[in-house]
Amino acid sequence: MNGVTVRRPLDLNTLVRFERGRAAAAVPPLTRLAVPEGMSQPLGCDAVAVPAGIGPRLMTRLPRVGCVYEDVDGARWWWIVPADSDVALEWPAPAYYAAGAVVPGARRSPSLIHRPPAEGAAAGVPYTPPIPLYLALCRMTGTTPGWSRAVRA
Repeated sequence: MNGVTVRRPLDLNTLVRFERGRAAAAVPPLTRLAVPEGMSQPLGCDAVAVPAGIGPRLMTRLPRVGCVYEDVDGARWWWIVPADSDVALEWPAPAYYAAGAVVPGARRSPSLIHRPPAEGAAAGVPYTPPIPLYLALCRMTGTTPGWSRAVRA
């Protein structure tokens, strides 16, 4: 044996498969907020993030609080809301609206710090009602709710 290596030419399908694999490896996996076991999500889940300094004050202003999470580094609190709670609402800064309850750039899922009571009218669902959350955030940030602003022609 003289150590001759036979190389096969790569066809287009092989090259495309390599490129797709390389592109998929470059995208980090998505981190979603994990709803506690036993809770149903009949309306789907989105999330609203606020700076951690606002979180405790916000919690006391709400009539009902669903599942609330805290980032691993303690920078933000995340509130589970029904899917599409951003329709016709401009969430005030510094809030961040995350469709699908996806936490951007997180390597680990935030920790659950509040879970709604097991009994009551809304038992078994993880949601914080979005309109009271929105109004409380607007009040705390000094933002006028979208529907209260003057209409310009």
